[in-house]
Amino acid sequence: QVRLVESGGGLVQAGGSLRLSCAASGLTFSSYAMGWFRQAPGKERELVARVSRSGENTYYADSVKGRFTISRDNAKNPVYLQMNSLKPEDTAVYYCAASFRLSMINPDYWGQGTQVTVAS
Repeated sequence: QVRLVESGGGLVQAGGSLRLSCAASGLTFSSYAMGWFRQAPGKERELVARVSRSGENTYYADSVKGRFTISRDNAKNPVYLQMNSLKPEDTAVYYCAASFRLSMINPDYWGQGTQVTVAS
């Protein structure tokens, strides 16, 4: 059974930092591209960042470029999202996803989500 379990969310002041972690089990981790999505109230879920199987290639949404960093450890199976200079508009539920395709258009597996709230 594949499980993606996010952690690290919480409440932070604007300008602060958080690091999200996603522990993956039940899949061959290095065979999947990994991504972080987010969904704010009343908005559609959006791709925030993704990383290739090897970790060499990354993509970021324009709204987070330069502030967020995605990384993975293929030896230990977590994927991380380091979030710096957080803004109130970053408030959302953040989801970890695994996709056999780098595009992340339709991920194969999802985590349950972790809430990130940025106070102004």
